[in-house]
Amino acid sequence: MDMHLGSVQISPHPLNIWKAQEQYFLRMQRNKEKKSMEKMGESNQCKRKLRVCVATCNRADYSKLAPIMSGIKSHPEDFELEVVVLGSHLIDDYGNTFRMIEQDDFDIGSKLHTIVRGEDEAAMVESVGLALVKLPDVIQRLKPDILVVHGDRFDALALATAAALMNIRILHLEGGEVSGTIDDSIRHAISKLAHYHACCTRMAEQHLIAMCEDHSRILLAGCPSYDKLLLSHHREDYMDIIKSWLDDKVQEGDYIVALQHPVTTNIQHSVKIYGLMLDALISFNKKTLILFPNIDAGSKEMVRVMRRKGIEQHPNFRAVKHIPFEQFIQLVSHAGCMIGNSSCGVREAGAFGTPVINLGTRQTGRETGENVLHVRDADTHNKIYHALELQFGKRYPCSKIYGDGNAVPRILKFLRSIDLDEPLQKTFCFPPVKDPISQDIDHILETQSALAVDLGGTNLRVAIVCMRGTIVKKYSQPNPKTFEARMELILKMCNDAMRDAVGLNCRILGVGVSTGGRVNPQDGVVLHSTKLIQEWSSVDLRTPISDALHLPVWVDNDGNCAALAERKFGHGKGVENFVTVITGTGIGGGIIHHNELVHGSTFCAAELGHIMVSLEGPECMCGSRGCIEAYASGMALQREAKKLHDEDLLKVEGMDMKLSEPITAAHLISAAKMGNSKADAVLTKAATALGVGIINILHIVNPSQVILSGVLASYYQAPVQHVISQRALFSVQNIKVVTSDLEEPALLGAASMVLDYATRRIY
Repeated sequence: MDMHLGSVQISPHPLNIWKAQEQYFLRMQRNKEKKSMEKMGESNQCKRKLRVCVATCNRADYSKLAPIMSGIKSHPEDFELEVVVLGSHLIDDYGNTFRMIEQDDFDIGSKLHTIVRGEDEAAMVESVGLALVKLPDVIQRLKPDILVVHGDRFDALALATAAALMNIRILHLEGGEVSGTIDDSIRHAISKLAHYHACCTRMAEQHLIAMCEDHSRILLAGCPSYDKLLLSHHREDYMDIIKSWLDDKVQEGDYIVALQHPVTTNIQHSVKIYGLMLDALISFNKKTLILFPNIDAGSKEMVRVMRRKGIEQHPNFRAVKHIPFEQFIQLVSHAGCMIGNSSCGVREAGAFGTPVINLGTRQTGRETGENVLHVRDADTHNKIYHALELQFGKRYPCSKIYGDGNAVPRILKFLRSIDLDEPLQKTFCFPPVKDPISQDIDHILETQSALAVDLGGTNLRVAIVCMRGTIVKKYSQPNPKTFEARMELILKMCNDAMRDAVGLNCRILGVGVSTGGRVNPQDGVVLHSTKLIQEWSSVDLRTPISDALHLPVWVDNDGNCAALAERKFGHGKGVENFVTVITGTGIGGGIIHHNELVHGSTFCAAELGHIMVSLEGPECMCGSRGCIEAYASGMALQREAKKLHDEDLLKVEGMDMKLSEPITAAHLISAAKMGNSKADAVLTKAATALGVGIINILHIVNPSQVILSGVLASYYQAPVQHVISQRALFSVQNIKVVTSDLEEPALLGAASMVLDYATRRIY
């Protein structure tokens, strides 16, 4: 296009055209960048803080909600916290417990008086109705993105109903659990109203899935109260707390905590049990801290029973309405016993190994640790008294059925992942009628894990082992020589592994310990050690490890652990009867009979290395003569190799042997392979002795398979099979001798104790 200047036509210069085009494209680019920045700004504004409303109804649910509230409050960049208080928090008879929420520095946005006074079931129904009348105004004013509600109380049902009808997303804590009262039905009703779930146990998670809840909206978090109690129950001032609630003369472990609530489906029976419990406690004559029952129908009648028996004036009793949770932890963890039907007994008390007597049916179906003794049909006070005699003063392994202390970080991460743009309408995952599908079993198997400890003569090893037998991570240190140093190192390595397990997505179920010597697995005590492990006799391993890690602990002999490893992960899988023989520094092993490990009456079964095959054989480390171990162990072969070496009869032409290196069994085997007749004779004698010993085992136990484990297993397998075919009874000559494929039988066996037994629940 031409440009006109007067009557003269001037053609534009090409350079001017190029500059104009360049300026045009620069303007276009700047406009694009400006629009992009504006969109990013709009996006950032859209990614607003999540407005979370936490509603608490009573002292019990506050102990579970408080850690979550603290977590939300500590992340103001992600969340806005609103707190609503209702129910028994605001009643003087129950301690006006809303004050402890204020003392914890939480701003209470709304206080709703929702309790209708009364002593029957109708009062509970009216209280739900009153809460439903008052809640809409609060919800409309706060406009939360999500409401966090806990548990199974009638107040919580009102909260969930109001939020669901007003299109507010609900996160329900502790859904999927089972108990024996109307609370069960209320809890499941809340679960059906809730959009998201944070449950405490694997079984609860499976229950929610069975109830057709969406698996992707269920978080297996653990109980939030465990985050606080596992951190704070070792307070140095615990005796001051105990004395402040009881008296100055009371001693640790020499008092009882009692907490009994009414069962609303059978009020009269629960009141009767309450009276029997008080009679038994009076007769038992121990200092007792007794808390008033909760606000359920029947509670007033229970209080009348307490007062008729003069409990508030009795010198052995201290009756209180409320105790702050941090102090309650101290009182429960150091008590000689806890009695009643509170969920604290079957949940939190297990984390400390505190013995518990659970009365009646209120907690029927709950998962419990071995610390709980059930007295379901408490029809006489003598039965309760006998239970007190059995339980008082005991200590049990710590249990982590309900949590590992990391629930709050998991819940906060879960809250951050909630997409508010997702449809609010809840959907259910009904299973196919004809073709059910699994629920991420691979993920479950990978994450359920054990801590395995192998205490050998040279090294102390710890490993994280998952359900499939994979060693996720392994730690090794030289084994200290003294008891104190050894225990300190075990606990340090286990704590390191526990910290790493969280990052590795491994949920530690317990600790298994494999050690040399004679072990009482029932008590977790090493009775007598081997000479390889000094200062290791009459040692209680279970208690210090369980107390430090808050986990159940299993302990057994290393030979037994090797057999357990084969049963779960090796050649013994699916075999009902087999024997494992370890051929290493010593000779050991384990016997599996009818799928169970044989320990014997004095825990001395399967001392296979000390089967005698000669009356006048070489001296054994056990003090006797002619044992298999004296012929066929690594130490025995090393002894014979040194004799040949001293007589200059070991080395043969072509054999590489440095002057400075110590003589070992490997040199003997190498010399025999290279034609040394003396070395070959020693090994033949050793293999024959081992074979004869195994024949004795076959004739006594009659297993269907023999598994050789240890560094010498591959060398001994063929000669032992030959000895059996030549010398055994015809009926057992065809029994196969195989070598183990497991690289770490001691660690895998220690882990298998946890993985096999940690999920066994006895009710």
